[in-house]
Amino acid sequence: MSSLKPVKRSWPRIYLGKKYYRLKRYWEWYFGGKTYASRRERSPLPHVIFTHRTPLLRQLNNMDMWLQHNKVRNLHIASRKVNGIIVMPGETFSFWRLVGNPTRRKGYVEGMVLFYGKVGTGVGGGLCQLSNLIYWMTLHTPLTVAERYRHSYDVFPVSGREQPFGTGATVAYNYLDLQIENRTRHPYQLVIDVTDTHLVGEWRSTAPPL
Repeated sequence: MSSLKPVKRSWPRIYLGKKYYRLKRYWEWYFGGKTYASRRERSPLPHVIFTHRTPLLRQLNNMDMWLQHNKVRNLHIASRKVNGIIVMPGETFSFWRLVGNPTRRKGYVEGMVLFYGKVGTGVGGGLCQLSNLIYWMTLHTPLTVAERYRHSYDVFPVSGREQPFGTGATVAYNYLDLQIENRTRHPYQLVIDVTDTHLVGEWRSTAPPL
């Protein structure tokens, strides 16, 4: 059985690798021939296809709560970028194309990130909760997941888990993306809200759920 530990790379290799894959993603976005969803509607489409919510704050072992409070701030910023987005037939939803690079200039703060099998901090940390939610909801719709990357291990196993491990979608700007294709005949709308206690999401459409 092969080891699940990350392959050790030198820091120059990691730096240059990230640059390469980011440039490759930019090329795919602009010259890859896909039509990416970009239109946003404030009015919700009539039919809820699937909805789910996850708590914003959890007490995790050996993890300062200020990182989770920072995560909530990051989620507020990123959620506004995807809330109300319409994915028309033939279009592709790209998480990072809509959210953009999470930088301090845009208001993002330090949050928890996973890198090479270790827990650390980074600007924009915690956005995986949003990508996890979108991916989990998409599994319950006729939409097609075209690209997704899973977490390699359960860093913070929690009691009362509602989603089985392995159903998350980790993201890292911009080379680890979550992309969802609409191969149906109906438009779909992603609705995201950050309440005082939960991250709440819906996929909606013009047609009722099957």
